Amino acid sequence: MPFEFQGKHVTVAGLGVSGVPAAKVLHGLGARVTVVNDGADERARAQAAELEALGITVRLGDGDTLPDGTELIVTAPGWKPTKPLFTAAGQAGVPVWGDVELAWRLRRPDSAPWLAVTGTNGKTTTVQMLASILKAAGLRTAAVGNIGVSLLDAVTGDEEYDVLAVELSSYQLHWAPSLRAHSAAVLNLAPDHLDWHGSMEAYAADKGRIYEGNRVACVYNVADKATEDLVREADVEEGCRAIGFTLGSPAPSQLGVVDGILVDRAFVENRHKNAQELAEVSDVNPPAPHNIANALAAAALARAFGVPAAAVRDGLRAFTPDAHRIAHVADVDGVAYVDDSKATNTHATEASLAAYESIVWIAGGLAKGATFDELVTGAAKRLRGAVLIGADRALIREALARHAPEVPVVDLDRTDTGAMLQAVQEARRLARPGDTVLLAPACASMDMFTNYNQRGDAFARAVRELGA
Repeated sequence: MPFEFQGKHVTVAGLGVSGVPAAKVLHGLGARVTVVNDGADERARAQAAELEALGITVRLGDGDTLPDGTELIVTAPGWKPTKPLFTAAGQAGVPVWGDVELAWRLRRPDSAPWLAVTGTNGKTTTVQMLASILKAAGLRTAAVGNIGVSLLDAVTGDEEYDVLAVELSSYQLHWAPSLRAHSAAVLNLAPDHLDWHGSMEAYAADKGRIYEGNRVACVYNVADKATEDLVREADVEEGCRAIGFTLGSPAPSQLGVVDGILVDRAFVENRHKNAQELAEVSDVNPPAPHNIANALAAAALARAFGVPAAAVRDGLRAFTPDAHRIAHVADVDGVAYVDDSKATNTHATEASLAAYESIVWIAGGLAKGATFDELVTGAAKRLRGAVLIGADRALIREALARHAPEVPVVDLDRTDTGAMLQAVQEARRLARPGDTVLLAPACASMDMFTNYNQRGDAFARAVRELGA
């Protein structure tokens, strides 16, 4: 039964990029909307004034109390399930949706199907690749969701789409119980956001929700058995197929790599004997192993939607990655300088380190409870040296001492933003021609920088100073 919003008391939990559009859409549907928000800073007050001018009630500084008469809560994805607001909602029998669930419920009957992507790392790049491939096939599409473009805007706006490329976080999936994608992919699973989910099992279960009710394909990572396990556990529509992607030679019902060619043995006739060439590895930008995996996942979803092979090649060639994702900044004195500031956890950094043979590694920041022994053990043979910055750099230094004691380490005992220039200068001193100086911090940035973008920009500026 569709939810009738006219006259319903709906509480929107949280302002920000999801709460404000949700409140406006619900108000436009005739709901009696109250917005609650923990904070009352200048931005929140400005957003509150905008909504109050429309006749929406806003309650700042109290996000824990359930407003009287609430019949539905629509929450910002980042609000923890353990908040008192949701405990009170559960006791009162009030359903809780996220903005993704609201968008799903508001789709028109003839609206564009969703090709959905989640995973610990690589989501944004894969969704952007997928959108590029879909556009190359002549389809009307957009990259939406956790990528920063509101799903609500996509489903309620005037623009018509043939298909949507949707990035979904574990937070969003937790609050989206009725989502049913055309096809979906889980790229990888590694410990992340465990403070929010409570356990690795709960985190994986929320990721796995993306497969529920899939119609055509559940795309999984052959190298990450946990993703295949989620497919096995999913309740999908009759005829939906499990499709693997691998950096090796693909088995039937998989996409993979053969002699530098991305090939499809899933969406071809007689897949036990035949394979379809899709693109060359050199068409993937950059052609690092984890990025080739992203391209294969994007290709699998596109092929599940019926996209021809030529569009996969053309879409990958047209794709340009966002800044701070293994971005080559410059070569100075025969040394390559690469910015992967987006590598904010150990799983992403492991993939980044695997892309280069001889590395001077710039790392550190806020560890968020991470440990670094496994990361250092796997990368030790590739490390020419390491330069450590940030509040939790001692954790990485101790892991290096245990597992790579021969690697020279520079420990910068400063947490001001100017430390990056010194870090790059120290890395230059350690590097030899043919090496790569790699910023792949394995940590969050907020101890020294506003975000990973600012950290990457500081690295790029420091490298340009070397070149000058």
